[in-house]
Amino acid sequence: MIAQIEKHIEEVSNFSANSLEELEAFRIKYLGKKGLITQFFADFKNVPNEEKKVYGQAINQLKQSTSDKIAALKQSLSSTVSSQQVYGDLTRPSQPIDIGARHPISIVKNKIIDIFSRVGFNVSEGPEIEDDWHNFTALNLPEHHPARDMQDTFFVQTNPDILLRTHTSSVQVRYMENNTPPIRTISPGRVFRNEAISARSHCVFHQVEGLYIDTDVSFADLKQTLLYFTKELFGKSKIRLRPSYFPFTEPSAEVDIYWGLNSEADYRITKGTGWLEIMGCGMVDPNVLKNCGIDTDVYSGYAFGMGIERIAMLLYQIEDIRMFYENDIRFLEQFKASI
Repeated sequence: MIAQIEKHIEEVSNFSANSLEELEAFRIKYLGKKGLITQFFADFKNVPNEEKKVYGQAINQLKQSTSDKIAALKQSLSSTVSSQQVYGDLTRPSQPIDIGARHPISIVKNKIIDIFSRVGFNVSEGPEIEDDWHNFTALNLPEHHPARDMQDTFFVQTNPDILLRTHTSSVQVRYMENNTPPIRTISPGRVFRNEAISARSHCVFHQVEGLYIDTDVSFADLKQTLLYFTKELFGKSKIRLRPSYFPFTEPSAEVDIYWGLNSEADYRITKGTGWLEIMGCGMVDPNVLKNCGIDTDVYSGYAFGMGIERIAMLLYQIEDIRMFYENDIRFLEQFKASI
C-alpha cells in the first residue's frame, strides 16, 4: 500500500492543468470526501502496526503535495483568466482597422495646389502668429487705415504689434522679401478673424492666395490664369470680373463663375442669377512691391485669393461651414472615395 501511495505522489508531482475545471476534478479525486486520500486514511486500520508510522507519513506527504500542487496551479490559471478578461482572447482574429479619409478641407486644398502647380506655381508657407508689418503695413495698410476695419483681428493682448494673421497675404510679403522675381507662388494656410460663428462664417478658416511677379505682367495674364483654374476645378468655362476694392491690389476685382440654373439647388445658391462669387484678385499695388524691395519700374504682378471652405461648400453642396470643424464621423466618412 505504501508503494501505491508513492506512485500517487509521483503522479501529483507531474500533474498539470489547462483550466480551472480540470484542476477542480483533480482536487476532488484526491481531497474530496470520497477521494483517494480519504480512502487511504480509512485503510489505516488494516495496516500492520510496524508499518503504521511509515504509512501515515506517506499519506501526509501525498496530502501536502496535492495541496501545494493545487494552490500553485490555481494561482497560475487565475492570472491567465484575469488577463483574458482584460484583453479578451488573444488568439482570436483582430477586428479590421477602419480606413480613414482625408478631411474635405485637405482634399480641396490639395486639388487647388495640384492645379496651380501644373502652371509653375510653387507652395510657400509662413507663421500663423504674425506681426503688424507683414499682416498690414507692408500690404498698403498703414496704422489707422480705414481698410483695417474690414478684418476684425485677434491681437495678442501683451503686445499689440503681434496678432493672428487675418490672411495668407502675409506669407506673400515674406516670400517677396526673401526671393527675387520672377515669383510664382501660392500660399495655402489657416487664418483667423474675430467674427461671429454661423452657418456662413467662422472665426477660423483657410485660404489659398496666389502671387505672380515678373516683367510685363498684365491683367490679361491674370484673367487667363483664373479661367484655367475654374475650368480645372469646377469644369466651368464662363467667368466674369467685377470691379472691387482691396488695399493691396489696384485695380481689384471679384471673380464670379457661371454656375448655371439647372436645378433647384442652383437657384438657391446663386439666388436665381446663375453666378457665384469664388475669389478676389487684382494687380499688385506698386506700394506693396516697393515695401518688399521690388523695383516697380521693372516688375509688375497680380494676386488672387480664395477661401478653401467656400470652394469646398460649392463642390460638395455643404450648407453649413461649422460641419468642417465638428469632427462628426458620419460627415467625414462621406469623403472616403475622394482623392
